[in-house]
Amino acid sequence: MSCVFCRIVAREIPASILYEDDHVVGFRDVNPVAPVHILVVPKVHVPRVDAPEVCELKLGDHIFRAIGDITRREGLQEGGFRVVSNAGKGGGQTVDHLHFHILAGRSLAWPPG
Repeated sequence: MSCVFCRIVAREIPASILYEDDHVVGFRDVNPVAPVHILVVPKVHVPRVDAPEVCELKLGDHIFRAIGDITRREGLQEGGFRVVSNAGKGGGQTVDHLHFHILAGRSLAWPPG
């Protein structure tokens, strides 16, 4: 298994896990770009946000439930946060496994790129 996120899900690579259910895992990014940088990934390998499996497996429900739970537990609602999913190399995706970034803890500029 070469996908780093699949290896984290399988517990082959250690991670600071903040959330887990039957379908997704949320953990701190080891290379944060903000004071708070958390990733939410499905346990099954899905390449990106526009893959048909996202709808077929109803992953959106689980992903957004995890994001809500994590942001509440981490106290991010009041200060605000950003949720980002990059798709493809031109969109900034560096790991070909669907993932959502939760970014917070500093002012986040717009536009982002």
